Amino acid sequence: MKPAAGMAPGERILECRGIERSFGGLKALKGVDLHVDRGEIFGLVGPNGSGKTTMVNVITGFYPPNAGNVQLFGQDITAIKPNRVAGLGVARTFQNLALFRGMSVLDNILLGRHVRMRPSALASLFYWVWAAREEVEHRRAAEDVIDFMQLQDIRDEPVETIPMGLQKRVELARALVAEPRFLILDEPMAGMNQEEKEYIARFILDAREERGVTILLIEHHMDVVTAICDRIVVLSYGEIIAEGEPNQAIAKPEVISAYLGKRAAARVAAGGH
Repeated sequence: MKPAAGMAPGERILECRGIERSFGGLKALKGVDLHVDRGEIFGLVGPNGSGKTTMVNVITGFYPPNAGNVQLFGQDITAIKPNRVAGLGVARTFQNLALFRGMSVLDNILLGRHVRMRPSALASLFYWVWAAREEVEHRRAAEDVIDFMQLQDIRDEPVETIPMGLQKRVELARALVAEPRFLILDEPMAGMNQEEKEYIARFILDAREERGVTILLIEHHMDVVTAICDRIVVLSYGEIIAEGEPNQAIAKPEVISAYLGKRAAARVAAGGH
């Protein structure tokens, strides 16, 4: 796949070097090196407990690394706070839905604009001049993303009343409304049926092509990974065991063994079932 029009291919967006992270006696990440280039859809995959979400939490400032450094847009962001990372143009969805029950789809999406809101006592004092103009801008951005994500028919529905597939779409919309340069998606297709997965995959591709977003994708569905990712890194027990073009990387014996176990991997290698 090629970067979207106007993007400089090969320009480094993210670079992580020698990342280590421990929790007590458990070493969750063991010297991980990876990079993401502008315009890529980069896949971070691996079995449960392999360190994928921990790696993303290090990148976004939730967990400071015990060793190594993180550079984003050429700036060292190692261990800076999550709100500062977000302010640099990073948005994220989470493995578990983090929507606000009791609020409408529109209001949930509007919350994604918080990184672009500039509260000011003076603006409040002159509401009809400044603050009202800013509010109109935020609502216009939300409506634009609602159209992009094809959520018009449910924009006023309480978010807890819509199906999970649509809730996942709302969460992606909330991330996109922040107008990120770098988007991190943590298992955006978990719990979806095939049709819902295809919808989300299409929206992810469109976000890259139409909105110029570089994407880091954590995903368990290998059919999706091979279909939309440009490159992947495969983690197992906190270490990289494969990287490169998706079909080639997931076919490596180490990856098959990590997912299926050594005996099953041996049977696959021997052409058995």
